[in-house]
Amino acid sequence: MNKILISGLILASSLYAITIKSIRFDGLIHLSPSIAKEIMNIHKGDVLDVRIIDQGIKDLYRQKYFKDIEVSENDGVLSITVVEKPVIANIEVSGIGDSDKKTIKETLGIAKGEIFDQAKVDIAKKKVEKYYEGKGYFNTVIETTTKKLNKNSLSLNLIINRGEKIVIKKVNLYGAKKFDYSDFRGSIANRKAEFLSWMWGFDDGIVRLNDLPYDSVRIKDYYLRHGYLDAKVSTPFLKAYMDSYSADLTYNISEGEQYNVGRIKISLPKGLLDTKQIISDLHLQSGQIFSSKRLRKDLKTVENDVADLGYAFVRVNPDVKTDKKKHIADINFMVYPGQKVYINDVRISGNTKTIDRVVRREVYLAPGDLYSRTDLEDSKSALKRTGYFEDASIKEIRVSENKIDLLVSVKEARTASIGGGIGYGSYDGLLLSANLSDGNVFGSGMKAKVSIDRSNKSLSGTISLTNPRVFDSIYSLGGSIYRSNNSYTSYNEDKAGFNLTLGRRFGRNWRGFVDYTLEESKLSNISSTLSPILYTTGATIKSAITPGVSFNNTDDYYLPRRGISASLSTEFAGLGGDMKFLKTRAKFAYFYGLEDKIDYDLILRYKIKANYIINNGYLPIGEKAYMGGISTIRGYATNTISPKNSAGDLLGGKMMFANSVEASFPLIERLKLRGALFFDYGMIGENGLDIKRAGTGLNLEWVSPMGPINLIFASPLLKKAGDNTSSFEFTMGRQF
Repeated sequence: MNKILISGLILASSLYAITIKSIRFDGLIHLSPSIAKEIMNIHKGDVLDVRIIDQGIKDLYRQKYFKDIEVSENDGVLSITVVEKPVIANIEVSGIGDSDKKTIKETLGIAKGEIFDQAKVDIAKKKVEKYYEGKGYFNTVIETTTKKLNKNSLSLNLIINRGEKIVIKKVNLYGAKKFDYSDFRGSIANRKAEFLSWMWGFDDGIVRLNDLPYDSVRIKDYYLRHGYLDAKVSTPFLKAYMDSYSADLTYNISEGEQYNVGRIKISLPKGLLDTKQIISDLHLQSGQIFSSKRLRKDLKTVENDVADLGYAFVRVNPDVKTDKKKHIADINFMVYPGQKVYINDVRISGNTKTIDRVVRREVYLAPGDLYSRTDLEDSKSALKRTGYFEDASIKEIRVSENKIDLLVSVKEARTASIGGGIGYGSYDGLLLSANLSDGNVFGSGMKAKVSIDRSNKSLSGTISLTNPRVFDSIYSLGGSIYRSNNSYTSYNEDKAGFNLTLGRRFGRNWRGFVDYTLEESKLSNISSTLSPILYTTGATIKSAITPGVSFNNTDDYYLPRRGISASLSTEFAGLGGDMKFLKTRAKFAYFYGLEDKIDYDLILRYKIKANYIINNGYLPIGEKAYMGGISTIRGYATNTISPKNSAGDLLGGKMMFANSVEASFPLIERLKLRGALFFDYGMIGENGLDIKRAGTGLNLEWVSPMGPINLIFASPLLKKAGDNTSSFEFTMGRQF
């Protein structure tokens, strides 16, 4: 601002009453003269008032467009000359890798086209420093340079000299007696460096400054989860040694005593629910060690029971009264139901591929329905079971006192794949495969697959298409055509055929289906030791219908933690054709997560697979039952356990029962890597279950970006001479 000119205006305005005849602006780019006049609050015909001019200049400066403003007056003509700040035409970031540049530019808070403001640039530098501190880099230096491109624009360059990472060498927990570092390690983000810290799966010890304030809260929460209600944890003290870029981390802890649960009470309006029944279903019971984690789950249990009656906005407040002498905590769940709520609208988001109606048909609440928390949770499970989505959530948005909108948010899973593979198996030898599949064709929910597999002992190809909800109805329709050639120890088999399957849903979890199969089969190179009376080398036809029923209420497609998946079907072969038999198949799987009970994500699984076959005229050897491999008894080669003749040929069985017990536990949670100990036991035979085999071992389960990968290390039990064993197998894309 030109003080001399302003002083001159003050003198002139004090001696004469000057009327503004016209107003001229010079140098305006971002504002029009009319807008500038309004901002300065000066107009033609006004009496010149230096106080108004002075305030107008200040108001113009507040627009942050101007570097300098000069005002002069000559014979009633007010001239306002401005020098605007340059525009940022380009932003360059140097000194770091390309992977960081995009993130840094988004972090700056400055964009091309903005007015250059040094104060804003200084703030941006601080943001970059904080960004790298959050990633464990300290003493990051940021220099800025500008390059003038023309009169009104410049290029801004940030030169970043990224600092060094500080590694935590020691974590001190002064005052901790009941627990040690190993107990807290899984809860906190800032951990000490382990041996082989550079290797995947080991703690690197890098300081994560953004998480540091929350780690003391996490440690205290660990104490609360184990009943230490009086525990106190200090804020963390980080002592850094910049000469070695290492640090010690210290917490001061006062543990107090462990509390048990005393009386439990639920206070709610009379007649709403049976409180005794609810209390019996709670995770916390009188006499048990108090746990804040279980208390939170019990809050949800009480809340859900009330919400199932339509009270979507029910509030449950826990009133915990502690007796510090007896170390007992009494709990009173204070329930405030509110009003009954109805569904106003259901909105879908996140489905970049899947059509809205495909998502909507899995949601069990519709506009006008009375709210139900169970229906809401069942909807989430149904969405996850489809396999279309990596994750699904439903948010409740209140629109009035008694109405809500449901916002269904999904994250698309990778359902389409094209590729091939090469591998080696102990049973099949060299393995080659190629496939093109999509579990959600064009977002329609339909599943399609084309595959070719080749090994030393087999060649097969399949084309299939399934619509699980025809016209969004309760009916499904699918079919496939296939061809395979398999070389077994005692014979070769060539198959070609097609099948059609019509299904119908019964309720949320039940499904019935009817399958029709027409297939031609031809045996060749039959071993001379196999009875020529039982099997023919000519082509035979199978015409079969298979009715069945299935049930599935599991909570996830790939890694269920609760629920049952079961199916039962009977194949009637003999509707024309040569093959005449009846084959009943049964599958059952039960999943039970123990995290609510033992505060550890342990999943127990029990699985059954059974076959019962009746020969009504001609039962080919390939239609019989066999055990061994991933789907039955691990530790034995696929389909190598069955009755044999004196020459050692596998004859297959008419009865088979195999079951498995598994215990799945987390290994590296952030990578979705788990381990599972298993024990398999099965029986098979011709007229009785007289052949018994078992296997045990370890699975490594990884839900990778390509789908589930299962590595199996098995040891056979009850092994007999001549058995074909297998100590390692793997699968990709298969449910656990």
